[in-house]
Amino acid sequence: MTGLPRRPSLSAPRLRRRGDLPPRRGTARPAAEVGVRRIRWLLVIYGLVLVLVVGQLVMIQVVRADEYADRGVRQRAMTVELPSTRGRIYDREGDVLATSVQAATIYADPRIFRGEATPDGILEDAPDAASVAAELAPLLGLRASTLESRLSREGNFAYLARQLDHEVGVAVAALELPGIGVLAEPKRVYPAGQLAGQVVGFTDIDGEGLQGLERHFDPILRGQPGMLALERAPGGLDIASGMRQLVPPTVGSDLVLTIDREIQYAAERAAASAIEEFNAAGASVTVLEVGTGEVLAMASAPLFDPNERVAGDEDRWRSRPATDVFEPGSVQKTLTVAAAIEEGLVDRDSPIPAPFALQVGGKTFTDAFGHADEIWPLYKVIERSSNTGTIHIAQQLGPETLEEYLRAFGYGRSTGSGFPGESSGMLAPHESWWETSLPTIAIGQGVAVTQLQLANAFATIANDGLALPPRLVRGTVDEDGRLVPSNAGEETRVLSPETAAEVREILEYPISGEQGTGTRAQIPGYRVAGKTGTARKANPDGPGYSSAFFGTFVGFAPADDPRLVVAVVLDEPQPIYGGLVAAPVFQEVMSAALTALQIPPDTASGSLAAALESAGQDRAASEGAAQQARPASPGQPGHGDTGVRPVRFDG
Repeated sequence: MTGLPRRPSLSAPRLRRRGDLPPRRGTARPAAEVGVRRIRWLLVIYGLVLVLVVGQLVMIQVVRADEYADRGVRQRAMTVELPSTRGRIYDREGDVLATSVQAATIYADPRIFRGEATPDGILEDAPDAASVAAELAPLLGLRASTLESRLSREGNFAYLARQLDHEVGVAVAALELPGIGVLAEPKRVYPAGQLAGQVVGFTDIDGEGLQGLERHFDPILRGQPGMLALERAPGGLDIASGMRQLVPPTVGSDLVLTIDREIQYAAERAAASAIEEFNAAGASVTVLEVGTGEVLAMASAPLFDPNERVAGDEDRWRSRPATDVFEPGSVQKTLTVAAAIEEGLVDRDSPIPAPFALQVGGKTFTDAFGHADEIWPLYKVIERSSNTGTIHIAQQLGPETLEEYLRAFGYGRSTGSGFPGESSGMLAPHESWWETSLPTIAIGQGVAVTQLQLANAFATIANDGLALPPRLVRGTVDEDGRLVPSNAGEETRVLSPETAAEVREILEYPISGEQGTGTRAQIPGYRVAGKTGTARKANPDGPGYSSAFFGTFVGFAPADDPRLVVAVVLDEPQPIYGGLVAAPVFQEVMSAALTALQIPPDTASGSLAAALESAGQDRAASEGAAQQARPASPGQPGHGDTGVRPVRFDG
C-alpha cells in the first residue's frame, strides 16, 4: 500500500570486538601495569649507563691505560736535567784558561700559578704570579712583567734566570716563594780574560762549545749530563714517599794546550800595539817551537774577552792565524830558493841575473827599488828581496816542480792543527797556471796561505828540512790527574839537512846584511834569520787587487840552532812594508820568547858581529866572481817594455 512509512528493521545489532570499543572516559589503567612499564624503562636506562661506565672504565684502564698513567705522572712528576761539569782548559804550565764555577739558576713550576686541575681537585688559593714576580724582580735584575709572563707559561717547568751569582741563589731560596726553586748549574768562565781568547773560544749558556778549541774538543770537554726526577704535590712541595731518581752527571776531561801564557801575552801585546802604531786593520802573531811543532802563541788583534761577548764583536772572535788567508809576498821567495837549492840548480853563491825589470808573458815585473841591471849572488837576491832575480830562479824550476815543493811545505791543505775553521789556503794545480803564474807565485802573489801554514813552512827549514804538523793540544788529563799526550803527528822530509842549513844561512842576510830589508828584526846577542814580505790585498768586490797591503815577517832564532819561529802579519798597515811594520813586532815577540824559555845568546864565532864580518868577506868574493860571469846587459830599467803596464810586487 502506497503512502505508508517504512518500518525500521528489527534485525539484531552487529557485535564489535573489544579492541574496537572506545575507552570509557575517566577510567584509569591498573597500577600494576604502570609500575611494570616504569621498571622496564628504568632498567633500560640503568643498563645503558652501566654500559657507558663499563666502556669508559675499559677505555681508561685497558685501551688508554698508558696514556692516563703518563698524564697522572706528569701532573705530579718533575724532571730536571743536571748539566755536567765541563772539563778545564790549561796552558802548557797548568795555568787555567777556562773553567766552570757553580752558579744559581732560578726556575718555576707554572702549574702552581694556574690553579691547574689535579687528581685531588682544583688547586685552591693559587699564588698570585704578579706578587711573586714583584718580589723576584729586584734580585734577578729583570722586569716584573717579564717574570710574570714566564710564571704564566704552559708546562710544569720554566727557567726564570740562569747562571747568576751564588749569592743571588741563596737570597731567592731564603724567600721560600711557592713554586720557585733554585738549581746549582755550572757556568763557564775564563780567568785569563782576553788572553788566548780566540784560541780557547767559548760556549753557549748550555755549555756547548761554539768557538775555538771549546767547539772542536766539545765531545771531550763536556762530559755527560745527569737527571733528577721527583714527584711534587699540587702545592709545589716534594712528596716524601714519591719517586725520586738521581743520575749524576759525568765530569768532562781536562785539556792541556801547548800555549805558553807568558809568550802568548807578549804576542798579544805586540799585536795590539802594532795596530795602534801603524793604524792597521788587524794584526796576528804565531810562535812555533822548532822540532815539536807546538804552538806557543797564536795571537789575534783586535783582542777578544770570551767573558764579555756582545753583539757586533763577531769579527773579533776568529783566530786570524788559522782562519784568514793572505798572499805572502816576498816571504814566499824563501821557499822558491829552497826548492831550487834542493834540486841542485843553485847554491848560496850562484850568480843570478837581477835586472830591474823583467818581461814574462806580456807583463813586466819590476823590483821595488831602482837599480841597474846586475848579476847578484843568490844570497843577495834574498837580502835585497829581488823579484826579478827570484823569477829567474823559478824559471829554472818550472811550474810542476815549484808546485810540488810548495805542497810539500804545506800549501793548499790544512796544517792538521785541529783548530776549527782552519783554512786550507789556495794553490791552483800547475796545469791551470797562466804564463805569468810561475813568476807571480814564485814571488808570493797568486797564492793564498794562512799564517799558521807560513810559520810551519819556516819551521820545516829550521828543523833541518823535516816538516811536523803544528800542535795546539799537548794532551788530556785522565782520572788520576796524569797527562795523556796527544799524537805528535808524523814527520815528513821536505829538504835535506844540507839544503835546510844553507837556506838558514841565506836568511841571515835580510836581517844582518848591509842592504837587508829586515834589519829591524835584529836582536842583540842573537843571530836571527828571516824574510820580509809586502803584498797587495785581493779586491773583495771583484777580480784584481785593492790599494791595501799586507805587511809580513817570518823568522827564527838562534839562526845557527833554531829554537823558535815567529810569524807576523799586519793587515793594511801604514807604512805598508813588512820590513818597517812587521819586523819590529817580530823583534819584540822573539826577544820575549827567548827570555821566557831562557834560551842563551849566541857565543860561537865571537857573537853576531864576527859572523857578519865573515859573511861580508865571502859576499865580496862572490860578487867579484859574479861580475866576471855577467852576460850582456838586457838594458836599463824598462828595457823590453812594449807599453805594457809594469806589475810591481814590493818586497
